[in-house]
Amino acid sequence: MSAKPTKNLLFFTEKLLDWNFYKNKREMPWKFEKDPYKIWLSEIILQQTRVEQGTDYYNKFIKKYPTIQKLANAKESEVFKMWEGLGYYTRCKNLIATAKFISDNLQGVFPNTFEDIILLKGIGPYTASAIASFAYNLPYAVVDGNVMRVLSRFFGISTPIDSTEGKKIFNELAMQLLDKKSPALYNQAIMDFGATVCKPMIPACTNCCLSSKCVALKEEKINEYPVKAKRIEKKHRWFYYIIIEHNKTFYIQHRTKKDIWQHLSEFFLIEKENEVDINTILKTQEFISLVDGKYSLIDMSAQYSQVLTHQKINSFFIHVALHKKTPTEPNMYLDKKIISKLAFPKIITQFFNESKMWKAKD
Repeated sequence: MSAKPTKNLLFFTEKLLDWNFYKNKREMPWKFEKDPYKIWLSEIILQQTRVEQGTDYYNKFIKKYPTIQKLANAKESEVFKMWEGLGYYTRCKNLIATAKFISDNLQGVFPNTFEDIILLKGIGPYTASAIASFAYNLPYAVVDGNVMRVLSRFFGISTPIDSTEGKKIFNELAMQLLDKKSPALYNQAIMDFGATVCKPMIPACTNCCLSSKCVALKEEKINEYPVKAKRIEKKHRWFYYIIIEHNKTFYIQHRTKKDIWQHLSEFFLIEKENEVDINTILKTQEFISLVDGKYSLIDMSAQYSQVLTHQKINSFFIHVALHKKTPTEPNMYLDKKIISKLAFPKIITQFFNESKMWKAKD
């Protein structure tokens, strides 16, 4: 089916709400929360993040920044350090910008209409709907991956969820199914149902309250829904990090370009299109200009990898000791105590945690 369904709408909503009342045992610290700041924080953290991982970050943020004013007044470097490991750092940048905007321009009061909420930096239709419904019980349906999976399977919708037509169909259908009297309750129910029953892999169809009218189950096509039009081909990038040491201090730089990990710290980076050996790196003009004289090669790490949405980062860490500090960027040589307070990409924090090379001189 590709058109928007017209049958079984009432059945779907009633059965879902019954399931929510009698069987939904899913617990999360932000569930039933009415503070728009906390709802917003949880939704931003959970973008591209599993609930299990996001929960720890949410609890840490709420403890450190219990109000939006506290977050707005915090040092940006401190907030980025708190975010470290979550990835997609544009979320953190937008989180800070929005907190400051609300604090400075709205007297610290979160907007209470969908139209005003969606104007905030970093907030799209899904997040605006979530805040509007959960905080203010406004009749806006949330449409995330869980919701689209449930709807596509139950109604047998073959229109790709990542197409313009598909987005329109799912949004309109979600609004039709929404319990207008209890939108917050309904929205939480369908998201929990998608996460615990109609799961991406091995859904619990035998215990599903919707199974009697589920098109995908009837046609034995559970694994074919939802349909996606685009296939993402991941780009491979090769990062060679040079750990430059001088008198127990290390050269650290910051990513300023509009690329992955903007605003985070890193070692000196030489990027290559393909994997190369260490001698090739040591002969590059970038490396020669940086060391500016004699150095000792201490060690080279094994390969570290991090998979992002559209790309895979492959990294090696090459540790060298300078005989004299390079005259360029002398203030970028930091000791390990200061480095431990900076925010780094996940692939570097993994290196910190696992590498004997880095821990050797602690």
